[in-house]
Amino acid sequence: MEGMAALAPAGDLSPAEVIGALALRERGPVGDRPRVAAVMIASIDGQATVAGRSGGLGHPVDRALMRGLRASADAVLVGAATVRAERYARLFDAEDVAARIAAGLSERPPLVVATRAGDVPWDVGVFGEPESSVVVATGTAVEVPAGAAAAVEVLLEADARAVLEHLAQSRAASLVVCEGGPRLLSALVAAGLLDDLILTVAPLVVGGVGPALLTGPALEPPARLALAAAWRSDDHLFLHYTA
Repeated sequence: MEGMAALAPAGDLSPAEVIGALALRERGPVGDRPRVAAVMIASIDGQATVAGRSGGLGHPVDRALMRGLRASADAVLVGAATVRAERYARLFDAEDVAARIAAGLSERPPLVVATRAGDVPWDVGVFGEPESSVVVATGTAVEVPAGAAAAVEVLLEADARAVLEHLAQSRAASLVVCEGGPRLLSALVAAGLLDDLILTVAPLVVGGVGPALLTGPALEPPARLALAAAWRSDDHLFLHYTA
């Protein structure tokens, strides 16, 4: 009979040190596509939001971990519904930009907004930022509005693998950080495209019928991940799983 290992006590590593321990960039791409690391948060009962947004589940360490992982990526992949709900804007501050430059990366990675139906939330702040680069990956032709100040590329492609291969070829991307939402994460897992999952478990029981960590058809068979590491901060649990 196997024993049970205790988690390390809180406060051992800073978020930056945890990101270093994950070594996502060092592990490199997977074949002809970038490595895909999803950064997600859920309640104890598996709910992805509180009152429609993930922010109600968060913790300062979780937010620092998210920003640090985002700033380490060659591209940030997110579903259009999440961009709309979370009102994406000002994704990188001056400290993030300086850290990327020091690491030999571009100032800001592109935000890749996935929407099969072409339902792009053009009113969200990121599209009004001249310094931002956005790739809209869609199965339906869309027209970029004249008021969009960001550099917007429309990629007529809804297949996740093809989008990743495009990022590898056109942007030399070796690491893509996915910030959800649950439907996009489900599609990545179903296609065998998820390499790492950094999951924060918030100490809340939400209930209701809101979106779960994954939303979509049942996976047959269920995907199995390996627990690579675990940390805690206060009552939040941080888990790293690998495919």
